[in-house]
Amino acid sequence: MVVTVFRWLFLPAVLALVTFSDPVGQAADLPGADELHIEISKKGLGKEVVITRGAQEWFMLIEVTPENTVVVRQEKDQDRYLVDESETHDRPLTAGEVDAAIADYVNSVKTRAQKK
Repeated sequence: MVVTVFRWLFLPAVLALVTFSDPVGQAADLPGADELHIEISKKGLGKEVVITRGAQEWFMLIEVTPENTVVVRQEKDQDRYLVDESETHDRPLTAGEVDAAIADYVNSVKTRAQKK
């Protein structure tokens, strides 16, 4: 079931966001979201993204091992956690799937931040 849910959530992102690329280890600001500061870094076989705007912080870590993948998501406003969740998938994600998941998360945060 976890794999089915994973495929349902991330496969469209993989297909739709294949062209998204952000140099690993460099900070970038997305166009139209001048207030957001985005840092993406490589962590082993996975990646980590930290997005900040003032006292708000969004965080996603994708940790890939040969056996599985763990995805951690956190959203914080000042010192209060609004979201603190993790999920484990029973297979390692490919590099393309990791990139697509990170890109999807960044776009999701960007969209939600613009609505506020």
